Amino acid sequence: MNAYIYLAIAVTAEVIGTTALKAVEGFSKPIPLALTVLGYGVAFWMLSLVMKSIPVGVTYAIWSGLGIVLISIASLFIYGQKLDLPALLGIGLIISGVLVIQLFSGASGH
Repeated sequence: MNAYIYLAIAVTAEVIGTTALKAVEGFSKPIPLALTVLGYGVAFWMLSLVMKSIPVGVTYAIWSGLGIVLISIASLFIYGQKLDLPALLGIGLIISGVLVIQLFSGASGH
């Protein structure tokens, strides 16, 4: 399977795990806790597969950057957490950084 598919799965799993983490409430909620543990487990498993062909720095930049953006969006819809203009600008810069790595960096592995 393509490393970027594994990376997409890793990002998705991490977003699910992190989003569920807010609902764990000190390990008192078993379903969110299970989602958190499963999400992080799958994310790190997929990342280990990704790093066979994409450098660790590039992998982490994409994984964390997209994770931040998607978790911010999920938090808006699930928890009603609003983002102010500086937060939106920062997220835009993160997206720009991921795009620069993907489109212009020889280190991206493609």
